[in-house]
Amino acid sequence: MKYIFVTGGVVSSLGKGVASASLGALLRARGYRVTAVKIDPYINIDAGTMRPYEHGEVFVTASGAETDLDIGNYERFLDLDIPPGSNITTGQVYQEVIRKERAGDYLSQTVQVIPHITDEIKRRIKVAGENAGAEIVLIEVGGTVGDIESLPFLEAIRQFRFDEGDENVLYLHLTLVPYLGTSNEFKTKPTQHSVATLRSVGISPDIVMVRSKEKLPSEITRKIALFTSVRENRVFSSFDVSHVYEVPLALEEQGLGKAVEDLLKLERVHPNLGVWSNAVRTIKQPTRAVTIALAGKYTAMPDAYLSLLESLTHAGIANDARVNIKWINAEELDNSSEEEGGLEAQLGDVDGILVPGGFGIRGIEGKIHAAEYARTHGVPYLGICLGMQIAVIEYARNVAGLEGANSTEFDGYAPHKVIDLMPEQVEIAGLGGTMRLGDWPMDLKAGTKIASLYGIPDGGTVRERHRHRFEVNPAYTERLQDAGLTISGVTPGVAGRGAGLVESIEIPGHPFFVALQAHPEFKSRPMRPSPPFAGFVAAALERQSAERSGRPSAGSESQPMPSA
Repeated sequence: MKYIFVTGGVVSSLGKGVASASLGALLRARGYRVTAVKIDPYINIDAGTMRPYEHGEVFVTASGAETDLDIGNYERFLDLDIPPGSNITTGQVYQEVIRKERAGDYLSQTVQVIPHITDEIKRRIKVAGENAGAEIVLIEVGGTVGDIESLPFLEAIRQFRFDEGDENVLYLHLTLVPYLGTSNEFKTKPTQHSVATLRSVGISPDIVMVRSKEKLPSEITRKIALFTSVRENRVFSSFDVSHVYEVPLALEEQGLGKAVEDLLKLERVHPNLGVWSNAVRTIKQPTRAVTIALAGKYTAMPDAYLSLLESLTHAGIANDARVNIKWINAEELDNSSEEEGGLEAQLGDVDGILVPGGFGIRGIEGKIHAAEYARTHGVPYLGICLGMQIAVIEYARNVAGLEGANSTEFDGYAPHKVIDLMPEQVEIAGLGGTMRLGDWPMDLKAGTKIASLYGIPDGGTVRERHRHRFEVNPAYTERLQDAGLTISGVTPGVAGRGAGLVESIEIPGHPFFVALQAHPEFKSRPMRPSPPFAGFVAAALERQSAERSGRPSAGSESQPMPSA
């Protein structure tokens, strides 16, 4: 097994995850079995309890791990499900070492950072590669070189070269070269200092990758090579591009793949990058464009919805269209009403409405207004997790006549608790890693729109990832169905729960009103878009086309209207 370690310097948020994922894509395009590991030096066990505004979205793997969003980048770029144990944190490492010490595994020893903590770090990296059956393991060390919290991880990866041999270990360091407009010059001093700091802990980079606004001039590349003692043909420019899917192509054009082949003594292979070329071509030169309203509460931090945004991009690629996002702060819709024109001002110019997942009461009534607008105006609607629960609450109130319907998450005294805590969640006290997580099956009903989207019109079972505590209350499913709501998917085989948990709903006669309890965005790929997202964008394009031609969109004549 060969190991590529990616470190970062100067500042955080340079894009180590995208750089690592892009390198992985180049190696995958050469036919290698590749996996990726993300090291996060924080003491949290995982990312599950962190604020989206601070760390972006929590990405959920098939095994149910709540991880850093970079794991999502790896899955999308590598087109793989990343196996368990691929997101390593300080909390996990110390927790395991302390467990072993208490169990007597280190009897007579003084337990120390070196070798016990570093050995545990190395063990986890190797196990992650073995679990994936990988030939090459990419390991991204989070944070910035020089951070105190990163030192044990840097020491551990330093030891890898001695343990595994020069030809099996590669160090890539990503830094920043700022451009000063006042003097019209690129400044390499931060990169020089960053590499010097890395060397101070015993690691000399084999490759230096530089983030910059524009591609670096050759004289700057030569200067970096000279002052960092890295060969000039191993200094690469990761400059700003219009979309991250251009990064693998830009790096391959500069020779990154060949440099890695040389350093790791790999066979020279011509990569097949057709999927990336086609994706970039569609993103940059689509034949159509569509506008989707995303009604959420973390709209000031797009990374909080990273997988959603990428899924819409994938759906746009599949439909040869650019998907433009109109960010709607759900709190601003809370007091809006259609009679006063507030909703029309916010939502009247969009081709589709998406309500994402989330937690907490803030912005909930605004999301309910968005769902109602979509239902009553024939606007394509896609609800994800909380977005499905919102759609059920809105339908219960305004169509099924269940006045005051709500979720117990927001109102424990609601007269109609149409959304309630899952029974297995009632006795759970802790928060970390305790939700319904990971891949779960969904039985899709024959003849429904969602079954058609998944390519199984006669019905069948698919698997999607979950992250939730609340569900549609089974005590109300019959009343909702009597009022015209279609329950199009359920979880099979849930003991004592009859037909199972509600997994998806839709409204018959509506052009596109589909909502899922799952998070299908976590399994979407550039080359394999999520079926619900691809269908949603297709419906939005159909609505747009129908409006331009002056004809009604499919199904809009019979859409249900509020009856309560």
